[in-house]
Amino acid sequence: MVKQLIEKKERKVEYVELIYDLIFVYIIGRNNSLLHHLTDGFIDPVSAFAYVLCTLAAIQIWNFSTYYVNIYGRHCAREHIFLFLNMFLLYFIGEGTRADWQGYHTMYHVAWALILINIGVQYLIELRSHNDPESRSQISRMCAILFGETALVLSAIAEFEFFATSFMSLAAIIFGMAAVFLFGQRKNGSFVDFSHLSERAMLYVVFTFGEMVIAVSSYFGDGISPNKLYFAFMAFVIVAGLFLSYGVFYDRVIDRERQTNGLIYMLIHIFIIFTLNNITNSLEFMRDEEVNLIPKILLLVTSFVMFYVFLFMLGGFAKSRCCLTLGFFLTVSALAAAFVALMFIFRENMYVNIAVSALFVYSVFAIIYRRAGKI
Repeated sequence: MVKQLIEKKERKVEYVELIYDLIFVYIIGRNNSLLHHLTDGFIDPVSAFAYVLCTLAAIQIWNFSTYYVNIYGRHCAREHIFLFLNMFLLYFIGEGTRADWQGYHTMYHVAWALILINIGVQYLIELRSHNDPESRSQISRMCAILFGETALVLSAIAEFEFFATSFMSLAAIIFGMAAVFLFGQRKNGSFVDFSHLSERAMLYVVFTFGEMVIAVSSYFGDGISPNKLYFAFMAFVIVAGLFLSYGVFYDRVIDRERQTNGLIYMLIHIFIIFTLNNITNSLEFMRDEEVNLIPKILLLVTSFVMFYVFLFMLGGFAKSRCCLTLGFFLTVSALAAAFVALMFIFRENMYVNIAVSALFVYSVFAIIYRRAGKI
């Protein structure tokens, strides 16, 4: 057992895993495009619902794949074939992520189901190589989760055909997350390489920031003016501040050598990545005059606040000498309350709003950096 743990600690992220992640950069862009469909200045509710479903579904697929590779990955030919097959199927998901998604509903869900089956089959194959009750029990639970969600995804096809609704799609995602949460509460981390798992999650966050950088580039288009330069600068420093906050947490706060099953850590990252996608869209809406003030401010405020809520939830994985204190949370909460109040007070002035957002981001970063510096 000691030898296995040492080997796991030496594991590095392989280039095949990075290639697999690249397809999700494409998926992130496709998902974000769904929010850019407006009805009388408001985000189209159907597109917003599709955005939530598609974003969470893609992140969940990545989580399932990453968790399997972390525990049982051998970087063999069979594993690579399964990964590339999932990459191919993800193109169908990307193609089905569009404003007129209704015409691609069946294709999207068939690809989604096949990806879950793909991962589930890998667990079934792995079952033959393990005789100890703990490993077999864990593998069996993961198979039940994956094939249970597959059944819900396939039932969503029939639901859409007969009722033109997609609630079973949402049920599939909720089932997967809830089952993983319950599963994670019952297992220890004796066979999980948390250092590798946390690095994989960090890289996905980095790719998400990459998409954010691409989105901010739109501020630099169609010539330069003082107005555009101001918003471009503010948007850029906001992205940099968010990245620095996550980076300090990853580098200085998180105990990557701890024994944990990692499932809750990955579940939290589903929402970190989701909120970052929302921030990307809210920054694009900042100077879009076609977007009504209410959804614009609500999306921006809730996205920033929820990003930090989930980021600080990672404090449960902090080094013992760097636990987040009550004073830390009270200070950050006071800043968040002031941020929300100022955003709504100056809701009609985007110049002030984006400056307040930048000030909030760097104020929180300063608190995080100060806390991390005490390690």
